[in-house]
Amino acid sequence: MSLRPNLPLAAATGTVLRARPIAVEGHTMGPDSLLRYLQIKVHHLIQKRAWDSIRVVGGYDRQAVVSEHEKTGKLFNVERPTAEAHGHDLVIKAFPGTDYVHHYALIIATYLAMTGRPADTVTYQLPEPVACHHAIQQLELDLNGDLVVVGWGLTHLAPADGVWTRGPGYAWQRTVVHGRRVTYLGFLHSIWGDVAGRVVGRLAELGARDVVYVGKVGALAPEIEPNTMLATGNESLLDGTLVQWRDFFGDFVAAQPGVHTGIHVTSPSILLENRDWLTKHGEHAFVDPEIGPMGAAARHAGIGFGYLHVISNNLARHYPADLSNERHRDVIQRRAVLVNQIRDIIADRLAASPI
Repeated sequence: MSLRPNLPLAAATGTVLRARPIAVEGHTMGPDSLLRYLQIKVHHLIQKRAWDSIRVVGGYDRQAVVSEHEKTGKLFNVERPTAEAHGHDLVIKAFPGTDYVHHYALIIATYLAMTGRPADTVTYQLPEPVACHHAIQQLELDLNGDLVVVGWGLTHLAPADGVWTRGPGYAWQRTVVHGRRVTYLGFLHSIWGDVAGRVVGRLAELGARDVVYVGKVGALAPEIEPNTMLATGNESLLDGTLVQWRDFFGDFVAAQPGVHTGIHVTSPSILLENRDWLTKHGEHAFVDPEIGPMGAAARHAGIGFGYLHVISNNLARHYPADLSNERHRDVIQRRAVLVNQIRDIIADRLAASPI
């Protein structure tokens, strides 16, 4: 078994690696918020008892033990990695993606360290490319030049009287907005990091002409209060390289009130966003795990891509709202206003140029 934590992810595929907890004191969230964030993510079997070993692997398995901490009361992004016990050893099954498996292993190791328990029991095994590819090939849609809106807040973006058609791990509905076919696509599981890039590639294969991703980003500029503005752009720093794509929104969205534009940074895990990371990337505007891979995939496939996100947290300055308290009523109400604005901007963009 290899325990080389600094081995590049691409080179480590199939190798078992040890997940080492992060240095909490240097993280941008601060210890209290970070622990609350971890507590709502870590599988209940890990929080309730000790295990001789915990290994995170890529495998979408809803027949295994479902976490008691899965989100309720929403249609999409409700599923979290499941667990399978083998005596005193536990296997955690995350949706196949290198970023997601690594991220979830870091979550577990850091949680154990912060709660005074041994973290050297945690390892992870990155999924083979064929497994990652196969998982996304389960997505089947009849697209014919559609605009596909994917991500977060879809129940507020899609027609209220529309019918969601379910597939394995996803659901969708279609409508026509200002003469353009629009398909709203949501996933029950997370499409974290590189998974999201493969989703865009698959949608292009199925006939999508444009993809719009709606989600949440962290701000890197200290003056932006969370849940008060939207973020957009057409550039992301991905693995140290600036990636650009054909922006679905173009110059249209930049003129909208309450929308901040700038260069995005792709980060494979929130756990890696410490003060040193912020110093290195603070000149840019936003951070999340998906936008860069999605934009790169869209550029490779020759389709349009755009993102319009709620700015959900701020890495550069402490605000009451952060990633640990997203389920508070005030946060939900503020975001509802912003989602309505996203819906209107997409509709106005299609009215201005439906084709």
